[in-house]
Amino acid sequence: MPNFQFARIDRLPPYVFAVVNDLKTKLRRAGEDIVDLGMGNPDLPTPKHIVDKLCEAARNPRNHRYSQTKGLFKLREALALWYKRKYDVELDPETEVITTIGSKEGLAHLALTLVNPGDVVMVPTPAYPIHPYSFIIAGGDVRSIPLLTDDGFDEDAFLESIIKAYKESWPRPKVLLLNFPHNPTTACVDIKFFEKIVDFARENNLLLIQDLAYSEISFDGYVPPSIFQVKGAKDVAVEFYSLSKTYSMAGWRVGFAAGNKDVIHALYRMKSYLDYGMFQPIQIAAIIALKGDQSCVEEYRKIYERRRDVLVNGLNRIGWHVEKPKATMFVWAKIPEKFRSMGSLEFSKMLLLDGKVAVSPGIGFGEYGDEYVRLALVENELRIKQAVRGIKRAFEKYGLRNINV
Repeated sequence: MPNFQFARIDRLPPYVFAVVNDLKTKLRRAGEDIVDLGMGNPDLPTPKHIVDKLCEAARNPRNHRYSQTKGLFKLREALALWYKRKYDVELDPETEVITTIGSKEGLAHLALTLVNPGDVVMVPTPAYPIHPYSFIIAGGDVRSIPLLTDDGFDEDAFLESIIKAYKESWPRPKVLLLNFPHNPTTACVDIKFFEKIVDFARENNLLLIQDLAYSEISFDGYVPPSIFQVKGAKDVAVEFYSLSKTYSMAGWRVGFAAGNKDVIHALYRMKSYLDYGMFQPIQIAAIIALKGDQSCVEEYRKIYERRRDVLVNGLNRIGWHVEKPKATMFVWAKIPEKFRSMGSLEFSKMLLLDGKVAVSPGIGFGEYGDEYVRLALVENELRIKQAVRGIKRAFEKYGLRNINV
C-alpha cells in the first residue's frame, strides 16, 4: 500500500472540540436533552429583509454565473460606507476592500499570501484556532504571546509582552495578529492601545492584522474601536470584518478584509487563483444588510446582553464567580478551583455528563486556556436558566454548593 505523507496536516494537533462534540452526539442519540453552549453558532434568524433580497436575487438567472473574486463593487462600497458611518473612516472600495468567503477563508489565504516557511508571526494565546493555525498551515513559525495575567487582561502588560517578544525573536516577526473584542477571552481594548501598537508597527515594519468580528456585540456602553481610527494605521494594518454575528448570517459566509492597499491587492492576487467569490445573490443580500434597516443590529445586541446577564447572574448565584464580558457572544469562565486540576477537557466532559450542558474546553484555544471554559450565548434565556440548573446539579454531585474560583 502507498504511504502517503501529509506534512501540513501533521503540524496540526488533534481537534480537542471533537471530543466534546462526539460525546454530545452520543448523549443526544441516547435521548438526553443537552443545552449546547459550545460552538459560537448564532441561533437568531437572519433578518427577513435580508433573506427576502436573497430570494429575489436568486430567481434572476443573471446572478447564477461566476462572480468576481474581489466581490461586487457595490458590496465593497457598502462596506466602505459602513466604516464611514460607524467610525468616520475613509476606505477606497476599489483598492482598500476585498470580500472574503467569511473571515476564516480570508485569514487562511492571507496567511498563504504573507508567510514564507520560517517567517515568524506573533499571535496572542488563548486564540481562536484559525488565528495561529492559518500561519502554521502556511509554514510560518508562530510565537505565542500570553494574553492574560493571573489577574485577567491588562492592556499595558499585553503591549509590553508584544514588544518583548518582538525584540527577543530572530528573525524578527513579520506579522502580529490581533482580535479585539477577543474570542475566546472576551478581552477588550480602547483606541489608545491601537495608537501605541500602530506606532510600534510603523517603527518596526510590522504588519498588523486585526479581526473585528464582534464590533456590534458590546455591552454597558462599550463601543469596540476600529484600528483605522488611528492615523496612519492603513500604512501597516488590515482589518477583517464579518456579517456572521452582526446580522446573524454565519452560514452565509460573508466577510471582508480592508486596509493597506498593497496587502489587499496581494490577497486579491492569491484569491484570483483559488476562488470566484461568493454566490452573487448572497452578495446582493449582503449589500442590503449593510445599507438597509439597521434596527435588527440593536435588537440582536440587546438579546445577547440579556442572555449574558441571565447566564452570568445565574452562575454567580450558584457560587461560580464569573465576570460579565463587555463584548462578544461568549462568557470566558475560570474553572472552579476544586475542579481545576481536572483540566478543561475533563471538566467539560463532566458538565456534559452530569449537568447535560455542553461548553468549549479552554485547552482547545491553546495551552494558556486550560484553566477556563468558554460558554456561548446561543440558546434562549429559558434554556440558559436550564443550563445553570444543570451545572448546579453537576457541582452538587461532588458535594459543592458554594464554590469559589
